[in-house]
Amino acid sequence: QVQLVESGGGLVQPGGSLRLSCAASGRIFSINAMAWYRQAPGKQRELVAVIPSGGIANYADPVKGRFTISRDNAKNTENTVYLQMNSLKPEDTAVYYCNVRATTESESRFSTSNYWGQGTQVTVSS
Repeated sequence: QVQLVESGGGLVQPGGSLRLSCAASGRIFSINAMAWYRQAPGKQRELVAVIPSGGIANYADPVKGRFTISRDNAKNTENTVYLQMNSLKPEDTAVYYCNVRATTESESRFSTSNYWGQGTQVTVSS
């Protein structure tokens, strides 16, 4: 199993910035991709940004040029993903969820699954 712990949400004025973080832990053999989704009230959950291992980050059109997804490269924190959000708009208000696709190992058996964080509220309002 993989546990995800998110932090960094809050209330910010339009034009402001926030940085979300998500740390993955558990019996992780490898991480295939790390991503951020969001869900606004009354709307479906949508992909915000994804960064594949060894690949190039991709962003949803509404956040291109404003948000940046990155993965920590330090040895003991390489399973942490960040979402830097700049020039925030009221329409960015949502609960943001971390998603990790990871391969876990248990008793020499490997399994690949998607894991979700608990969500963190981001509110953009004056």
